Amino acid sequence: MAKILIIASSARVNGNSDLLAAQFLKGASEAGHQTELVHLRDYHYGFCSGCQACSKSGVCVQKDDMGILIQKMMDADAIALSSPVYFYCVNGQMKTFLDRCVPLYGRMANKPFYLMATAEDSNPQHIDKVFEAFEGFTCCFDGCSPLGRIYGSGADAKGEIKGTPAYEEAYNMGKNVK
Repeated sequence: MAKILIIASSARVNGNSDLLAAQFLKGASEAGHQTELVHLRDYHYGFCSGCQACSKSGVCVQKDDMGILIQKMMDADAIALSSPVYFYCVNGQMKTFLDRCVPLYGRMANKPFYLMATAEDSNPQHIDKVFEAFEGFTCCFDGCSPLGRIYGSGADAKGEIKGTPAYEEAYNMGKNVK
């Protein structure tokens, strides 16, 4: 049984990327894994100041909720990231979160990542830039790599993702976490 952390960045409660994250959680839970779904909107954290203090100490000098999130990532065996697409990139909540993960450099290794994104645009190739951002993040950690991508394209209105193949794919990806 693995410990799976799912990080969802939508500001919209029960939005499409939230629903993909929930489906992933459902699949992973039913497969017998210990799961936790974190909504970034429930945490308070600021922008990275670029001070580099964490590169020496492994701890960010800002006293906010990011320390909690960093520890959750350290404790997880696998991590899933879910973001809505804003202007063909991850949303601001996710980007700020990724930037604040600098204290993990040299401290996190060998974790599989699972990636999910939702967009109004119906062309899945237009979501590739989101996955490039996620993969750029994962390559900063030794042995960490993405094992799956869910393209939640063609879903704008709240709940619309339920009518797409991505909804079932998220469940199946969670069910098959390694």
